[in-house]
Amino acid sequence: MKISSWNVNSVRARLNNIITYLKSSNPDLLMIQEIKTEEKNFPYDEFKTHGYKSYVFGQKSYNGVAFISKVNIEKIDINFIKDVNKQSRIIVGTIKNKSKDIKLVNVYVPNGNPIETEKYDYKKKWYDLFIKKIKKVLTNDTNIIIGGDFNIIPEKIDVYDHTKYENDALFKLEIRKKFRELINLGFYDVYRYFNKNKCEYTFWDYMAGSWQKDHGMRIDHFLVSNNLIHDIKNITIDKKPRSKIKPSDHTPIELIIN
Repeated sequence: MKISSWNVNSVRARLNNIITYLKSSNPDLLMIQEIKTEEKNFPYDEFKTHGYKSYVFGQKSYNGVAFISKVNIEKIDINFIKDVNKQSRIIVGTIKNKSKDIKLVNVYVPNGNPIETEKYDYKKKWYDLFIKKIKKVLTNDTNIIIGGDFNIIPEKIDVYDHTKYENDALFKLEIRKKFRELINLGFYDVYRYFNKNKCEYTFWDYMAGSWQKDHGMRIDHFLVSNNLIHDIKNITIDKKPRSKIKPSDHTPIELIIN
């Protein structure tokens, strides 16, 4: 089974690129973030034409997450945490892979910049709520995959120049500790598990020729619970969609499960 995750930066603006990706990469399930649309304006039919059913938690103009899937997803939950700002940032569902039930958690974490504003406080509170909830869920569900845009650069190796981001909400030590706290509940950062020293990115800003210069960062992740790690065959970052016309500033990450 192939599960992909991609911050599409507007599902309607990126529709042609998403369809192209679905046809070329053929994931069984795609988690998308920052869809920037309400459910009523989501392009359900366009994805249905290509064999995908959509499960959507939208919001007008901002945020929003969805599953686009060929496999059946049950127990959809759009109230996973009590978001203090009432933003559409998490959708959860359960799939079957062979004999296992796997809980999928699709996240679009707050960016948090600028750090001297309430946006940074919101990000910290959001992570605290999320970590608390995941800890509780782990008592009943031990097969969990968390995927999405975490808006965290985990380590120095995960950004082209870490010195530029010391006081950025994506790389501040305080925020990176939240990522570590989440992993310490019983998860692996799958990319880093398979690629101990490799330097690859999932995001390149639109500004200053970042894509052309490969001035990127790795902020989109898959975390899998400890007892699932041996079911994971591979993880890759597909850079091709970032090179398209009118691209998202993120590119898909792909998880292969045995």
